[in-house]
Amino acid sequence: MFGGKHRLKHWPTLGRVAVVVLWSFSLAFAGSGKPTESQAATGLVYHEDYLKHQTRPGHPERPARLTTVLEHLRKRGLYQRLRLIPPRPAEIAWIAQVHDREYIRHVEGVCRQGGLLDSGDTPVGPGSYAVARLAVGGVLAAVDAVMAGQVRNAFCLVRPPGHHATRDRGMGFCLFNNVAIAARYLQKHHQLRRILIVDWDVHHGNGTQEIFYKDPTVFYFGVHRYPFYPGTGSAEERGSGPGQGFTLNVPLRAGSGRAEFLKAFWKHLVPAADRFRPDFILISAGFDAHRDDPLGGMSLTAEDYGALARIVKGLAEKHCQGRLVAVLEGGYDLKGLATSVAEVLRAFLE
Repeated sequence: MFGGKHRLKHWPTLGRVAVVVLWSFSLAFAGSGKPTESQAATGLVYHEDYLKHQTRPGHPERPARLTTVLEHLRKRGLYQRLRLIPPRPAEIAWIAQVHDREYIRHVEGVCRQGGLLDSGDTPVGPGSYAVARLAVGGVLAAVDAVMAGQVRNAFCLVRPPGHHATRDRGMGFCLFNNVAIAARYLQKHHQLRRILIVDWDVHHGNGTQEIFYKDPTVFYFGVHRYPFYPGTGSAEERGSGPGQGFTLNVPLRAGSGRAEFLKAFWKHLVPAADRFRPDFILISAGFDAHRDDPLGGMSLTAEDYGALARIVKGLAEKHCQGRLVAVLEGGYDLKGLATSVAEVLRAFLE
């Protein structure tokens, strides 16, 4: 590492001692099992409070999704290579950039009582409102870390997910639209103009699309199974008014896999990104198109997700200095989710 003992012996004694101490410290720190605090290529957002969003027994969106991913990352030696980015609860003012304030109060009230939020598939509990704010805040913290140059890119291991949440309605396990809020935060707080959102969840991100449907400053690209839940996402949905042409959906048939997804990215996403020239890229990273997922009906593998991540990372490096943040959405087979997140992180770290 330092050129061997034959070089050290020519150094002053104090210099040799300093090197040995620093070397020993670095080795001890690397073996501590914690993400490094110094600058790293990739950041990771996680907090144990994300486990406090309780759905209901047997519900696919459960705390084990995150703990299984973390365990796998540790076993594979990936967790130790990441920089941990601590989240903070998002300010209501930032959430209100996307959601109606009446809806925000509605979410808080329903969570306080417990029950179902607006749709029969989105159970919440007393801790869910605080956790949802922390999820949003985690994504904003990742954005800040990338903008500050502390990391090149980041993955947000957060829950609840967000891309189905519209301005005034929660659905599809989603309370607040994490990615949509991050896009507005990038524009309002960091003064960036053009944001690209890549959504590869098996379910169309209807909430994200709706929020930016008339907006030419946020380009929404969705590749997903269609027809399927939530019923939106046809190729004809292209935006409206000044946002016409800034929504691009690539619907795929059930059973689609690597060939179809890669074709969608190379044929549709890459040329669109080259024309749009984003200042920042966000990924709605759902992993329920994995072949083992109980809800998806598609046939991607963990390695396929790594391939998709490399394409998006390449676009970020080409257009926006590598600025890229991925945010967990769906993915309900625990092993498939864990291995897929790991492959995305490998791509990010390269």
